[in-house]
Amino acid sequence: MDGFVKRNLGMIAAFATVIALCLALVSAYLIWPGTPSKSKFMKFEGYIELPKSGPLNVLDYLTISDGTLFVTSESSGALFKVDLNSNHLSLSTVSELRGTGAAHGVALMTDHNVAFVTRSGQNTVDVFDPSSLRQLTRIPVADDADAILYVPSAKLVYVANGDAKIATLIDPEKRITVGIIPLPGRPEFPAMDSQTGVLYQNLEDINSIVAIDLGERAVIGQWSLAPCEGPSGLAINSEQRRLFAVCSRNATLVVFDLESHRVITSLKIGGGPDSVAFDGTLHRIYSAGKAGRLTVIQQDGPNAYRVLDEIRTHYGAHTLVLDPLSHRVFVGYASLFAHPRISVFSPTIGE
Repeated sequence: MDGFVKRNLGMIAAFATVIALCLALVSAYLIWPGTPSKSKFMKFEGYIELPKSGPLNVLDYLTISDGTLFVTSESSGALFKVDLNSNHLSLSTVSELRGTGAAHGVALMTDHNVAFVTRSGQNTVDVFDPSSLRQLTRIPVADDADAILYVPSAKLVYVANGDAKIATLIDPEKRITVGIIPLPGRPEFPAMDSQTGVLYQNLEDINSIVAIDLGERAVIGQWSLAPCEGPSGLAINSEQRRLFAVCSRNATLVVFDLESHRVITSLKIGGGPDSVAFDGTLHRIYSAGKAGRLTVIQQDGPNAYRVLDEIRTHYGAHTLVLDPLSHRVFVGYASLFAHPRISVFSPTIGE
């Protein structure tokens, strides 16, 4: 009996050791981001470190304007401002606006030096001064305030309320809610068509997209994005009348024709995609996902697309933004016991 017990205890000890080693390896991977995999299409320029708050730091939206990068933290509620014009980016070049409730989208009114940030935990849109990061006021909104856009042509701030399945319209000068648009599903990312002034909104739970007339404050069209499952990030090529939606549940990018209102093609991309950006000058599409892959796609024509590369980044690096002037791509990393960071890539010409 003693021998049997000893053998079992030995097996348990060995199993516990294996589990401990596996956990140590996983922890090391999550803690240390390393260097992205090499690519002949993108040059890795380095990291921008951000202040950390607690053991786990999860970033959400990245927004860029006039050499300034705004980054929100879903885990801490902080809003970071990074001066990209500094020659030596470090923690000293990063300003922070602390807040309660998970911080998500940022909308900028650069001509008025006013900005807005959504907070899902508090169900508010906070108004702040983007120069000083001083909070000005707080606007109550419906549940799950997430994506946000300032639409100059309509003089409105548009807020996607996910769980509430509505869009909230805010007067940015009076800083009050002026309208509600019911939606047939749970909204994720919106995007404006610069040619028509129509706003397009992904609906994550019903794999569809709707067109919204902000003047009429109503949905004016709805179409399927199949084979897309769980549409999240959204970008538009207005000139060639194409819309790009990434699909979180089946790692796919679909190309939607804005004239015929149908999906014309789809491509497999990195897992758990959450954000997408289109560079109209280089005709490139970039997507980042939770699986830690930056997918680079070339647009050869309105109906012709090919994946150039999938760059390994880091698990949880699901959000990105494109600087249309420098063509750099900034990718936000999640972090464990380390500073959250932004990886910076610049495009190169591949073979």
